[in-house]
Amino acid sequence: MDSQIDCIQPGGGVCMRIELTWGAWRRFYLRLFRRGYLKRMAKSRRGSENQCQWDVLDPRDLKFHVNQEGYSWSAADDPFTWRDQLPFARAGLAEMIIFSSVLIPLSCLFVILACRHSIGWSVVALLPILLQAEIIWFFRNPRREVPAESGLVVSPADGRVDLIEEIEHDEILDGPAIKIAIFLSVFNVHINRMPIAATVFGSGYRQGKFLSALKPESAWENERLELWIEGIEAPHRVMRVRQITGQLARRIVCHAKTGDRYQRGEQFGMIKLGSRTELIIPREEGLELAVKIGTKVQAGSSIMARYD
Repeated sequence: MDSQIDCIQPGGGVCMRIELTWGAWRRFYLRLFRRGYLKRMAKSRRGSENQCQWDVLDPRDLKFHVNQEGYSWSAADDPFTWRDQLPFARAGLAEMIIFSSVLIPLSCLFVILACRHSIGWSVVALLPILLQAEIIWFFRNPRREVPAESGLVVSPADGRVDLIEEIEHDEILDGPAIKIAIFLSVFNVHINRMPIAATVFGSGYRQGKFLSALKPESAWENERLELWIEGIEAPHRVMRVRQITGQLARRIVCHAKTGDRYQRGEQFGMIKLGSRTELIIPREEGLELAVKIGTKVQAGSSIMARYD
């Protein structure tokens, strides 16, 4: 695993810093008023090494470090697993709360001004309301029906296929390959899913620029994180899934670590606000592409390719 990937969001960000600061205050409160709760959490905690830069008191302290070895809790002992059942991406809950705490009061203020002074303020009030709606829509986490047929490769992202390129030799796949790039607009679901049932055997991360994801050069100049995966079923095909930031989407989230096993269509991360995802698959006899440039796809359910 790339040593630069020290948390699920290696690029950091303002919202992440706010959430970490809130975590420090939360731990202060727990130590002061919830000592019995802390004893129960310490008793059920697994592992012997803390990989975080702060004390791990309950599962919330591990949110940004689930892709690191160290402390953990079983699902039965984690009182916060209900957050995974929400119709929103858990990695984006903090952004939703932070933006809402600003946009909702702002909308109310403009509505009051419209009632007391001029109806023109009601038009201004629409702006934060629409932005609030977009934030909620952006972080939605819809359920997906994952096809079960063997030999299928499903889309790792929602969006539109904007590039299909043949590669003579890929160093990770150790042979010819095909790269399929998907552009995600701000209106797409931004959760990433595994294209096949696979084991993660490596990863790479590179800091970079934040060019528009529509520009071809964004693929190699922007910040990106990629996973190297090997199929669980024979013939154990090796593939690469690459998350790339965009002009607005500047935060890559990836929960996977080396050795993790995923089922086809299972979530492994997301990119926050408009971006690009690339899938590199082996080019071999019996491969049939199921998409073309311009095809709209959904992560986990749309078929990208078939292998005989």
